[in-house]
Amino acid sequence: METLNIFVKSIFIDNMVFAYFLGMCSYLAVSKNVKTAMGLGLAVTFVLAITLPVNYLLENFVLKAGALSWLGEGFANVDLSFLSFIMFIAVIASMVQLVEMVVEKFAPALYASLGIFLPLIAVNCAILGGSLFMQEKAFPNIIQATAYGVGSGLGWLLAIVGIAAIREKLTYSDIPAPLKGLGITFIVTGLMGIAFMSFLGIKL
Repeated sequence: METLNIFVKSIFIDNMVFAYFLGMCSYLAVSKNVKTAMGLGLAVTFVLAITLPVNYLLENFVLKAGALSWLGEGFANVDLSFLSFIMFIAVIASMVQLVEMVVEKFAPALYASLGIFLPLIAVNCAILGGSLFMQEKAFPNIIQATAYGVGSGLGWLLAIVGIAAIREKLTYSDIPAPLKGLGITFIVTGLMGIAFMSFLGIKL
């Protein structure tokens, strides 16, 4: 039950876009149509689903204080936590490279439409944020860490697909000139964030 709570909460309450405003660069740039937004959202979800459990294992069996005690008593006091950022980013970059190669091979049209934003997933703050939040929350097992990663990815996917669908409709709407483009996108994003949290009875 706790794993399910973590999963649902990471989608709706701790949403990377609406609660923390992480990953906004690609969120704004790639949300002009639903198809492209869906492709990037699935890629982000995959990267989060893979990198969080890997980084969880790194954190708990290599990096944090005492994590290397399984190698023997001489390693019980070793603390490599200062390497967390470097190691997390290395794992993320490796997974993003894998995703980029797969998309280029099997979906060249999507690869072309995503352009530079696909490799830039490696520096998407939502991806690194997921690993850092995982570290902060100190999940007791890898299953909960994976649930958090998948939920965070799905939350980001819902956010970017939702705004892409709205932006497609807004193209045909009579919007005042000063609000066209990013102006109305920011307003809608804020309203969606309030709706997400208030829907579940979260007090703002």
